[in-house]
Amino acid sequence: MKVYYDDKIDAIYIKLGNESPEGVIEISEGVNLDTTFEDKIVGIEILNASKKIDLKTMLSYTIEVEKDIIIPKTA
Repeated sequence: MKVYYDDKIDAIYIKLGNESPEGVIEISEGVNLDTTFEDKIVGIEILNASKKIDLKTMLSYTIEVEKDIIIPKTA
């Protein structure tokens, strides 16, 4: 996951993978989901981001991983 913020247009883009989006679903005014043809969500765009979320929280984060979801590589 990668998070991009453009302060000139006050927009955040959260890229959830390497797949290219093929469609957009607007879930709220200025909040869009980028999807593939199979309806897989590959990105989230938030316009007027500073009015909708706390940018400090969004642009600094921690990751908590449950032990059960880590899959070891096999040879």
